[in-house]
Amino acid sequence: MAVIGILGTPYNIVERSPFWWNKVSYTRQSFIDVFQKLGHTVVILPVDDPENAKNYLALVDKIVLTGGADVSPYLYGEEPDCKLETTDPTRDAFELAAIKAALESNKPILGVCRGLQLLNVYFGGSLYQDLSQTTSQIKHRQSPTPQDIPTHHITVKKGSSLDFLPEKYLVNSFHHQVIKVLGQNLTAIAHGSDGFIEAIENKEKHILAVQWHPECTWHKIAFDQQIFEKFAEGTL
Repeated sequence: MAVIGILGTPYNIVERSPFWWNKVSYTRQSFIDVFQKLGHTVVILPVDDPENAKNYLALVDKIVLTGGADVSPYLYGEEPDCKLETTDPTRDAFELAAIKAALESNKPILGVCRGLQLLNVYFGGSLYQDLSQTTSQIKHRQSPTPQDIPTHHITVKKGSSLDFLPEKYLVNSFHHQVIKVLGQNLTAIAHGSDGFIEAIENKEKHILAVQWHPECTWHKIAFDQQIFEKFAEGTL
């Protein structure tokens, strides 16, 4: 049984908060459900001073970086584009420190959506701040289609950590940023038909990250459940 640390998402916009005007730290229940169903323990790690990241990492065996706000473009040397959405520099700073602490202690990392993007930036890569900066014709933000319905195909690299997936695999998609320049020491292991990266890995450092949201589909798609299962069991 593994202890999984899920990096919590802060909800700080009080006037729009659905939580009775309270600021909260939360994660999607589906992340908790899948790991609990697989027999593991889940700990939600709230955003804190980056200096405390090592203390949190000492509590868990591995960490999950989830979706949410855009990564600040200042982290990869760009000014904000007019299509940039909400950013959270405080969350960025803590999660970057958590990545560093995980790597130093050789603890595996799973990134989902924003998690993939932040890992790419950590390793020196960059992002397109909005898909309007690209020539992609794929609808990466699938709304109003429900989140548990896959909507576009990816091609998975054989011999990668995701080799258990079909080579052509259907995923859900709700993001407006994609990797521009791949970070150092990362390998792209899945692409959309538009050529943009949909998954990355560093096997030596036990890193896997995907651009789609398997936490929304694991309960109905066995392959997506296997992503969490193999990550938790250390078999990726």
